[in-house]
Amino acid sequence: MRDNLPAPQTFSPWAGFLSLLVPGLGQIYQGRLGKGVLFLVCLYGLFFYGMALGSWKNVFLPDTASRGGSSNPWGLPVPAANLYNRLQYAGQFWIGLAAWPALWQYINYDEHQDAGPIFGTFQRTPGEDELNRLQREGDKTWDLGWVYTVIAGVLNILVIYDAFAGPAFLEGEERQHLPQEAVTA
Repeated sequence: MRDNLPAPQTFSPWAGFLSLLVPGLGQIYQGRLGKGVLFLVCLYGLFFYGMALGSWKNVFLPDTASRGGSSNPWGLPVPAANLYNRLQYAGQFWIGLAAWPALWQYINYDEHQDAGPIFGTFQRTPGEDELNRLQREGDKTWDLGWVYTVIAGVLNILVIYDAFAGPAFLEGEERQHLPQEAVTA
């Protein structure tokens, strides 16, 4: 059965990019199917479980710096100040396509509309009343949920590196495909 699988490839920037888009996709592209599927299922499972714990409202990037006041104490550029005010998103971003609707919502946010044009309310910044309700009525599952989503995103950085660098022991894996006489010679 192993003979039907493609041989793993070495260093591949494309594989790293694919794992940035979807965890494990770079490993699947390289022919490391088991590892890629394991990363995909585990990291997306952790990420989406965290989103479910957070009532699907804990992955967002708010526009707090443009309101003035103490939300930009160092005079950072507005996008940097907004990221500073919600550092969780810096970790969540690395899960890839699953967290990027929040960027779309951030860029196209209109406080006078109840929903965005493409994703509706998915990963849209909740209003202050909604955030207060989630905090007040929850039993800390909302906070635990964003922790899970951040962990999934940060772990995907390691998956991206693994895909970018390629398999560590390619020589040993190639040896397994040789006939036994060639290995002992």
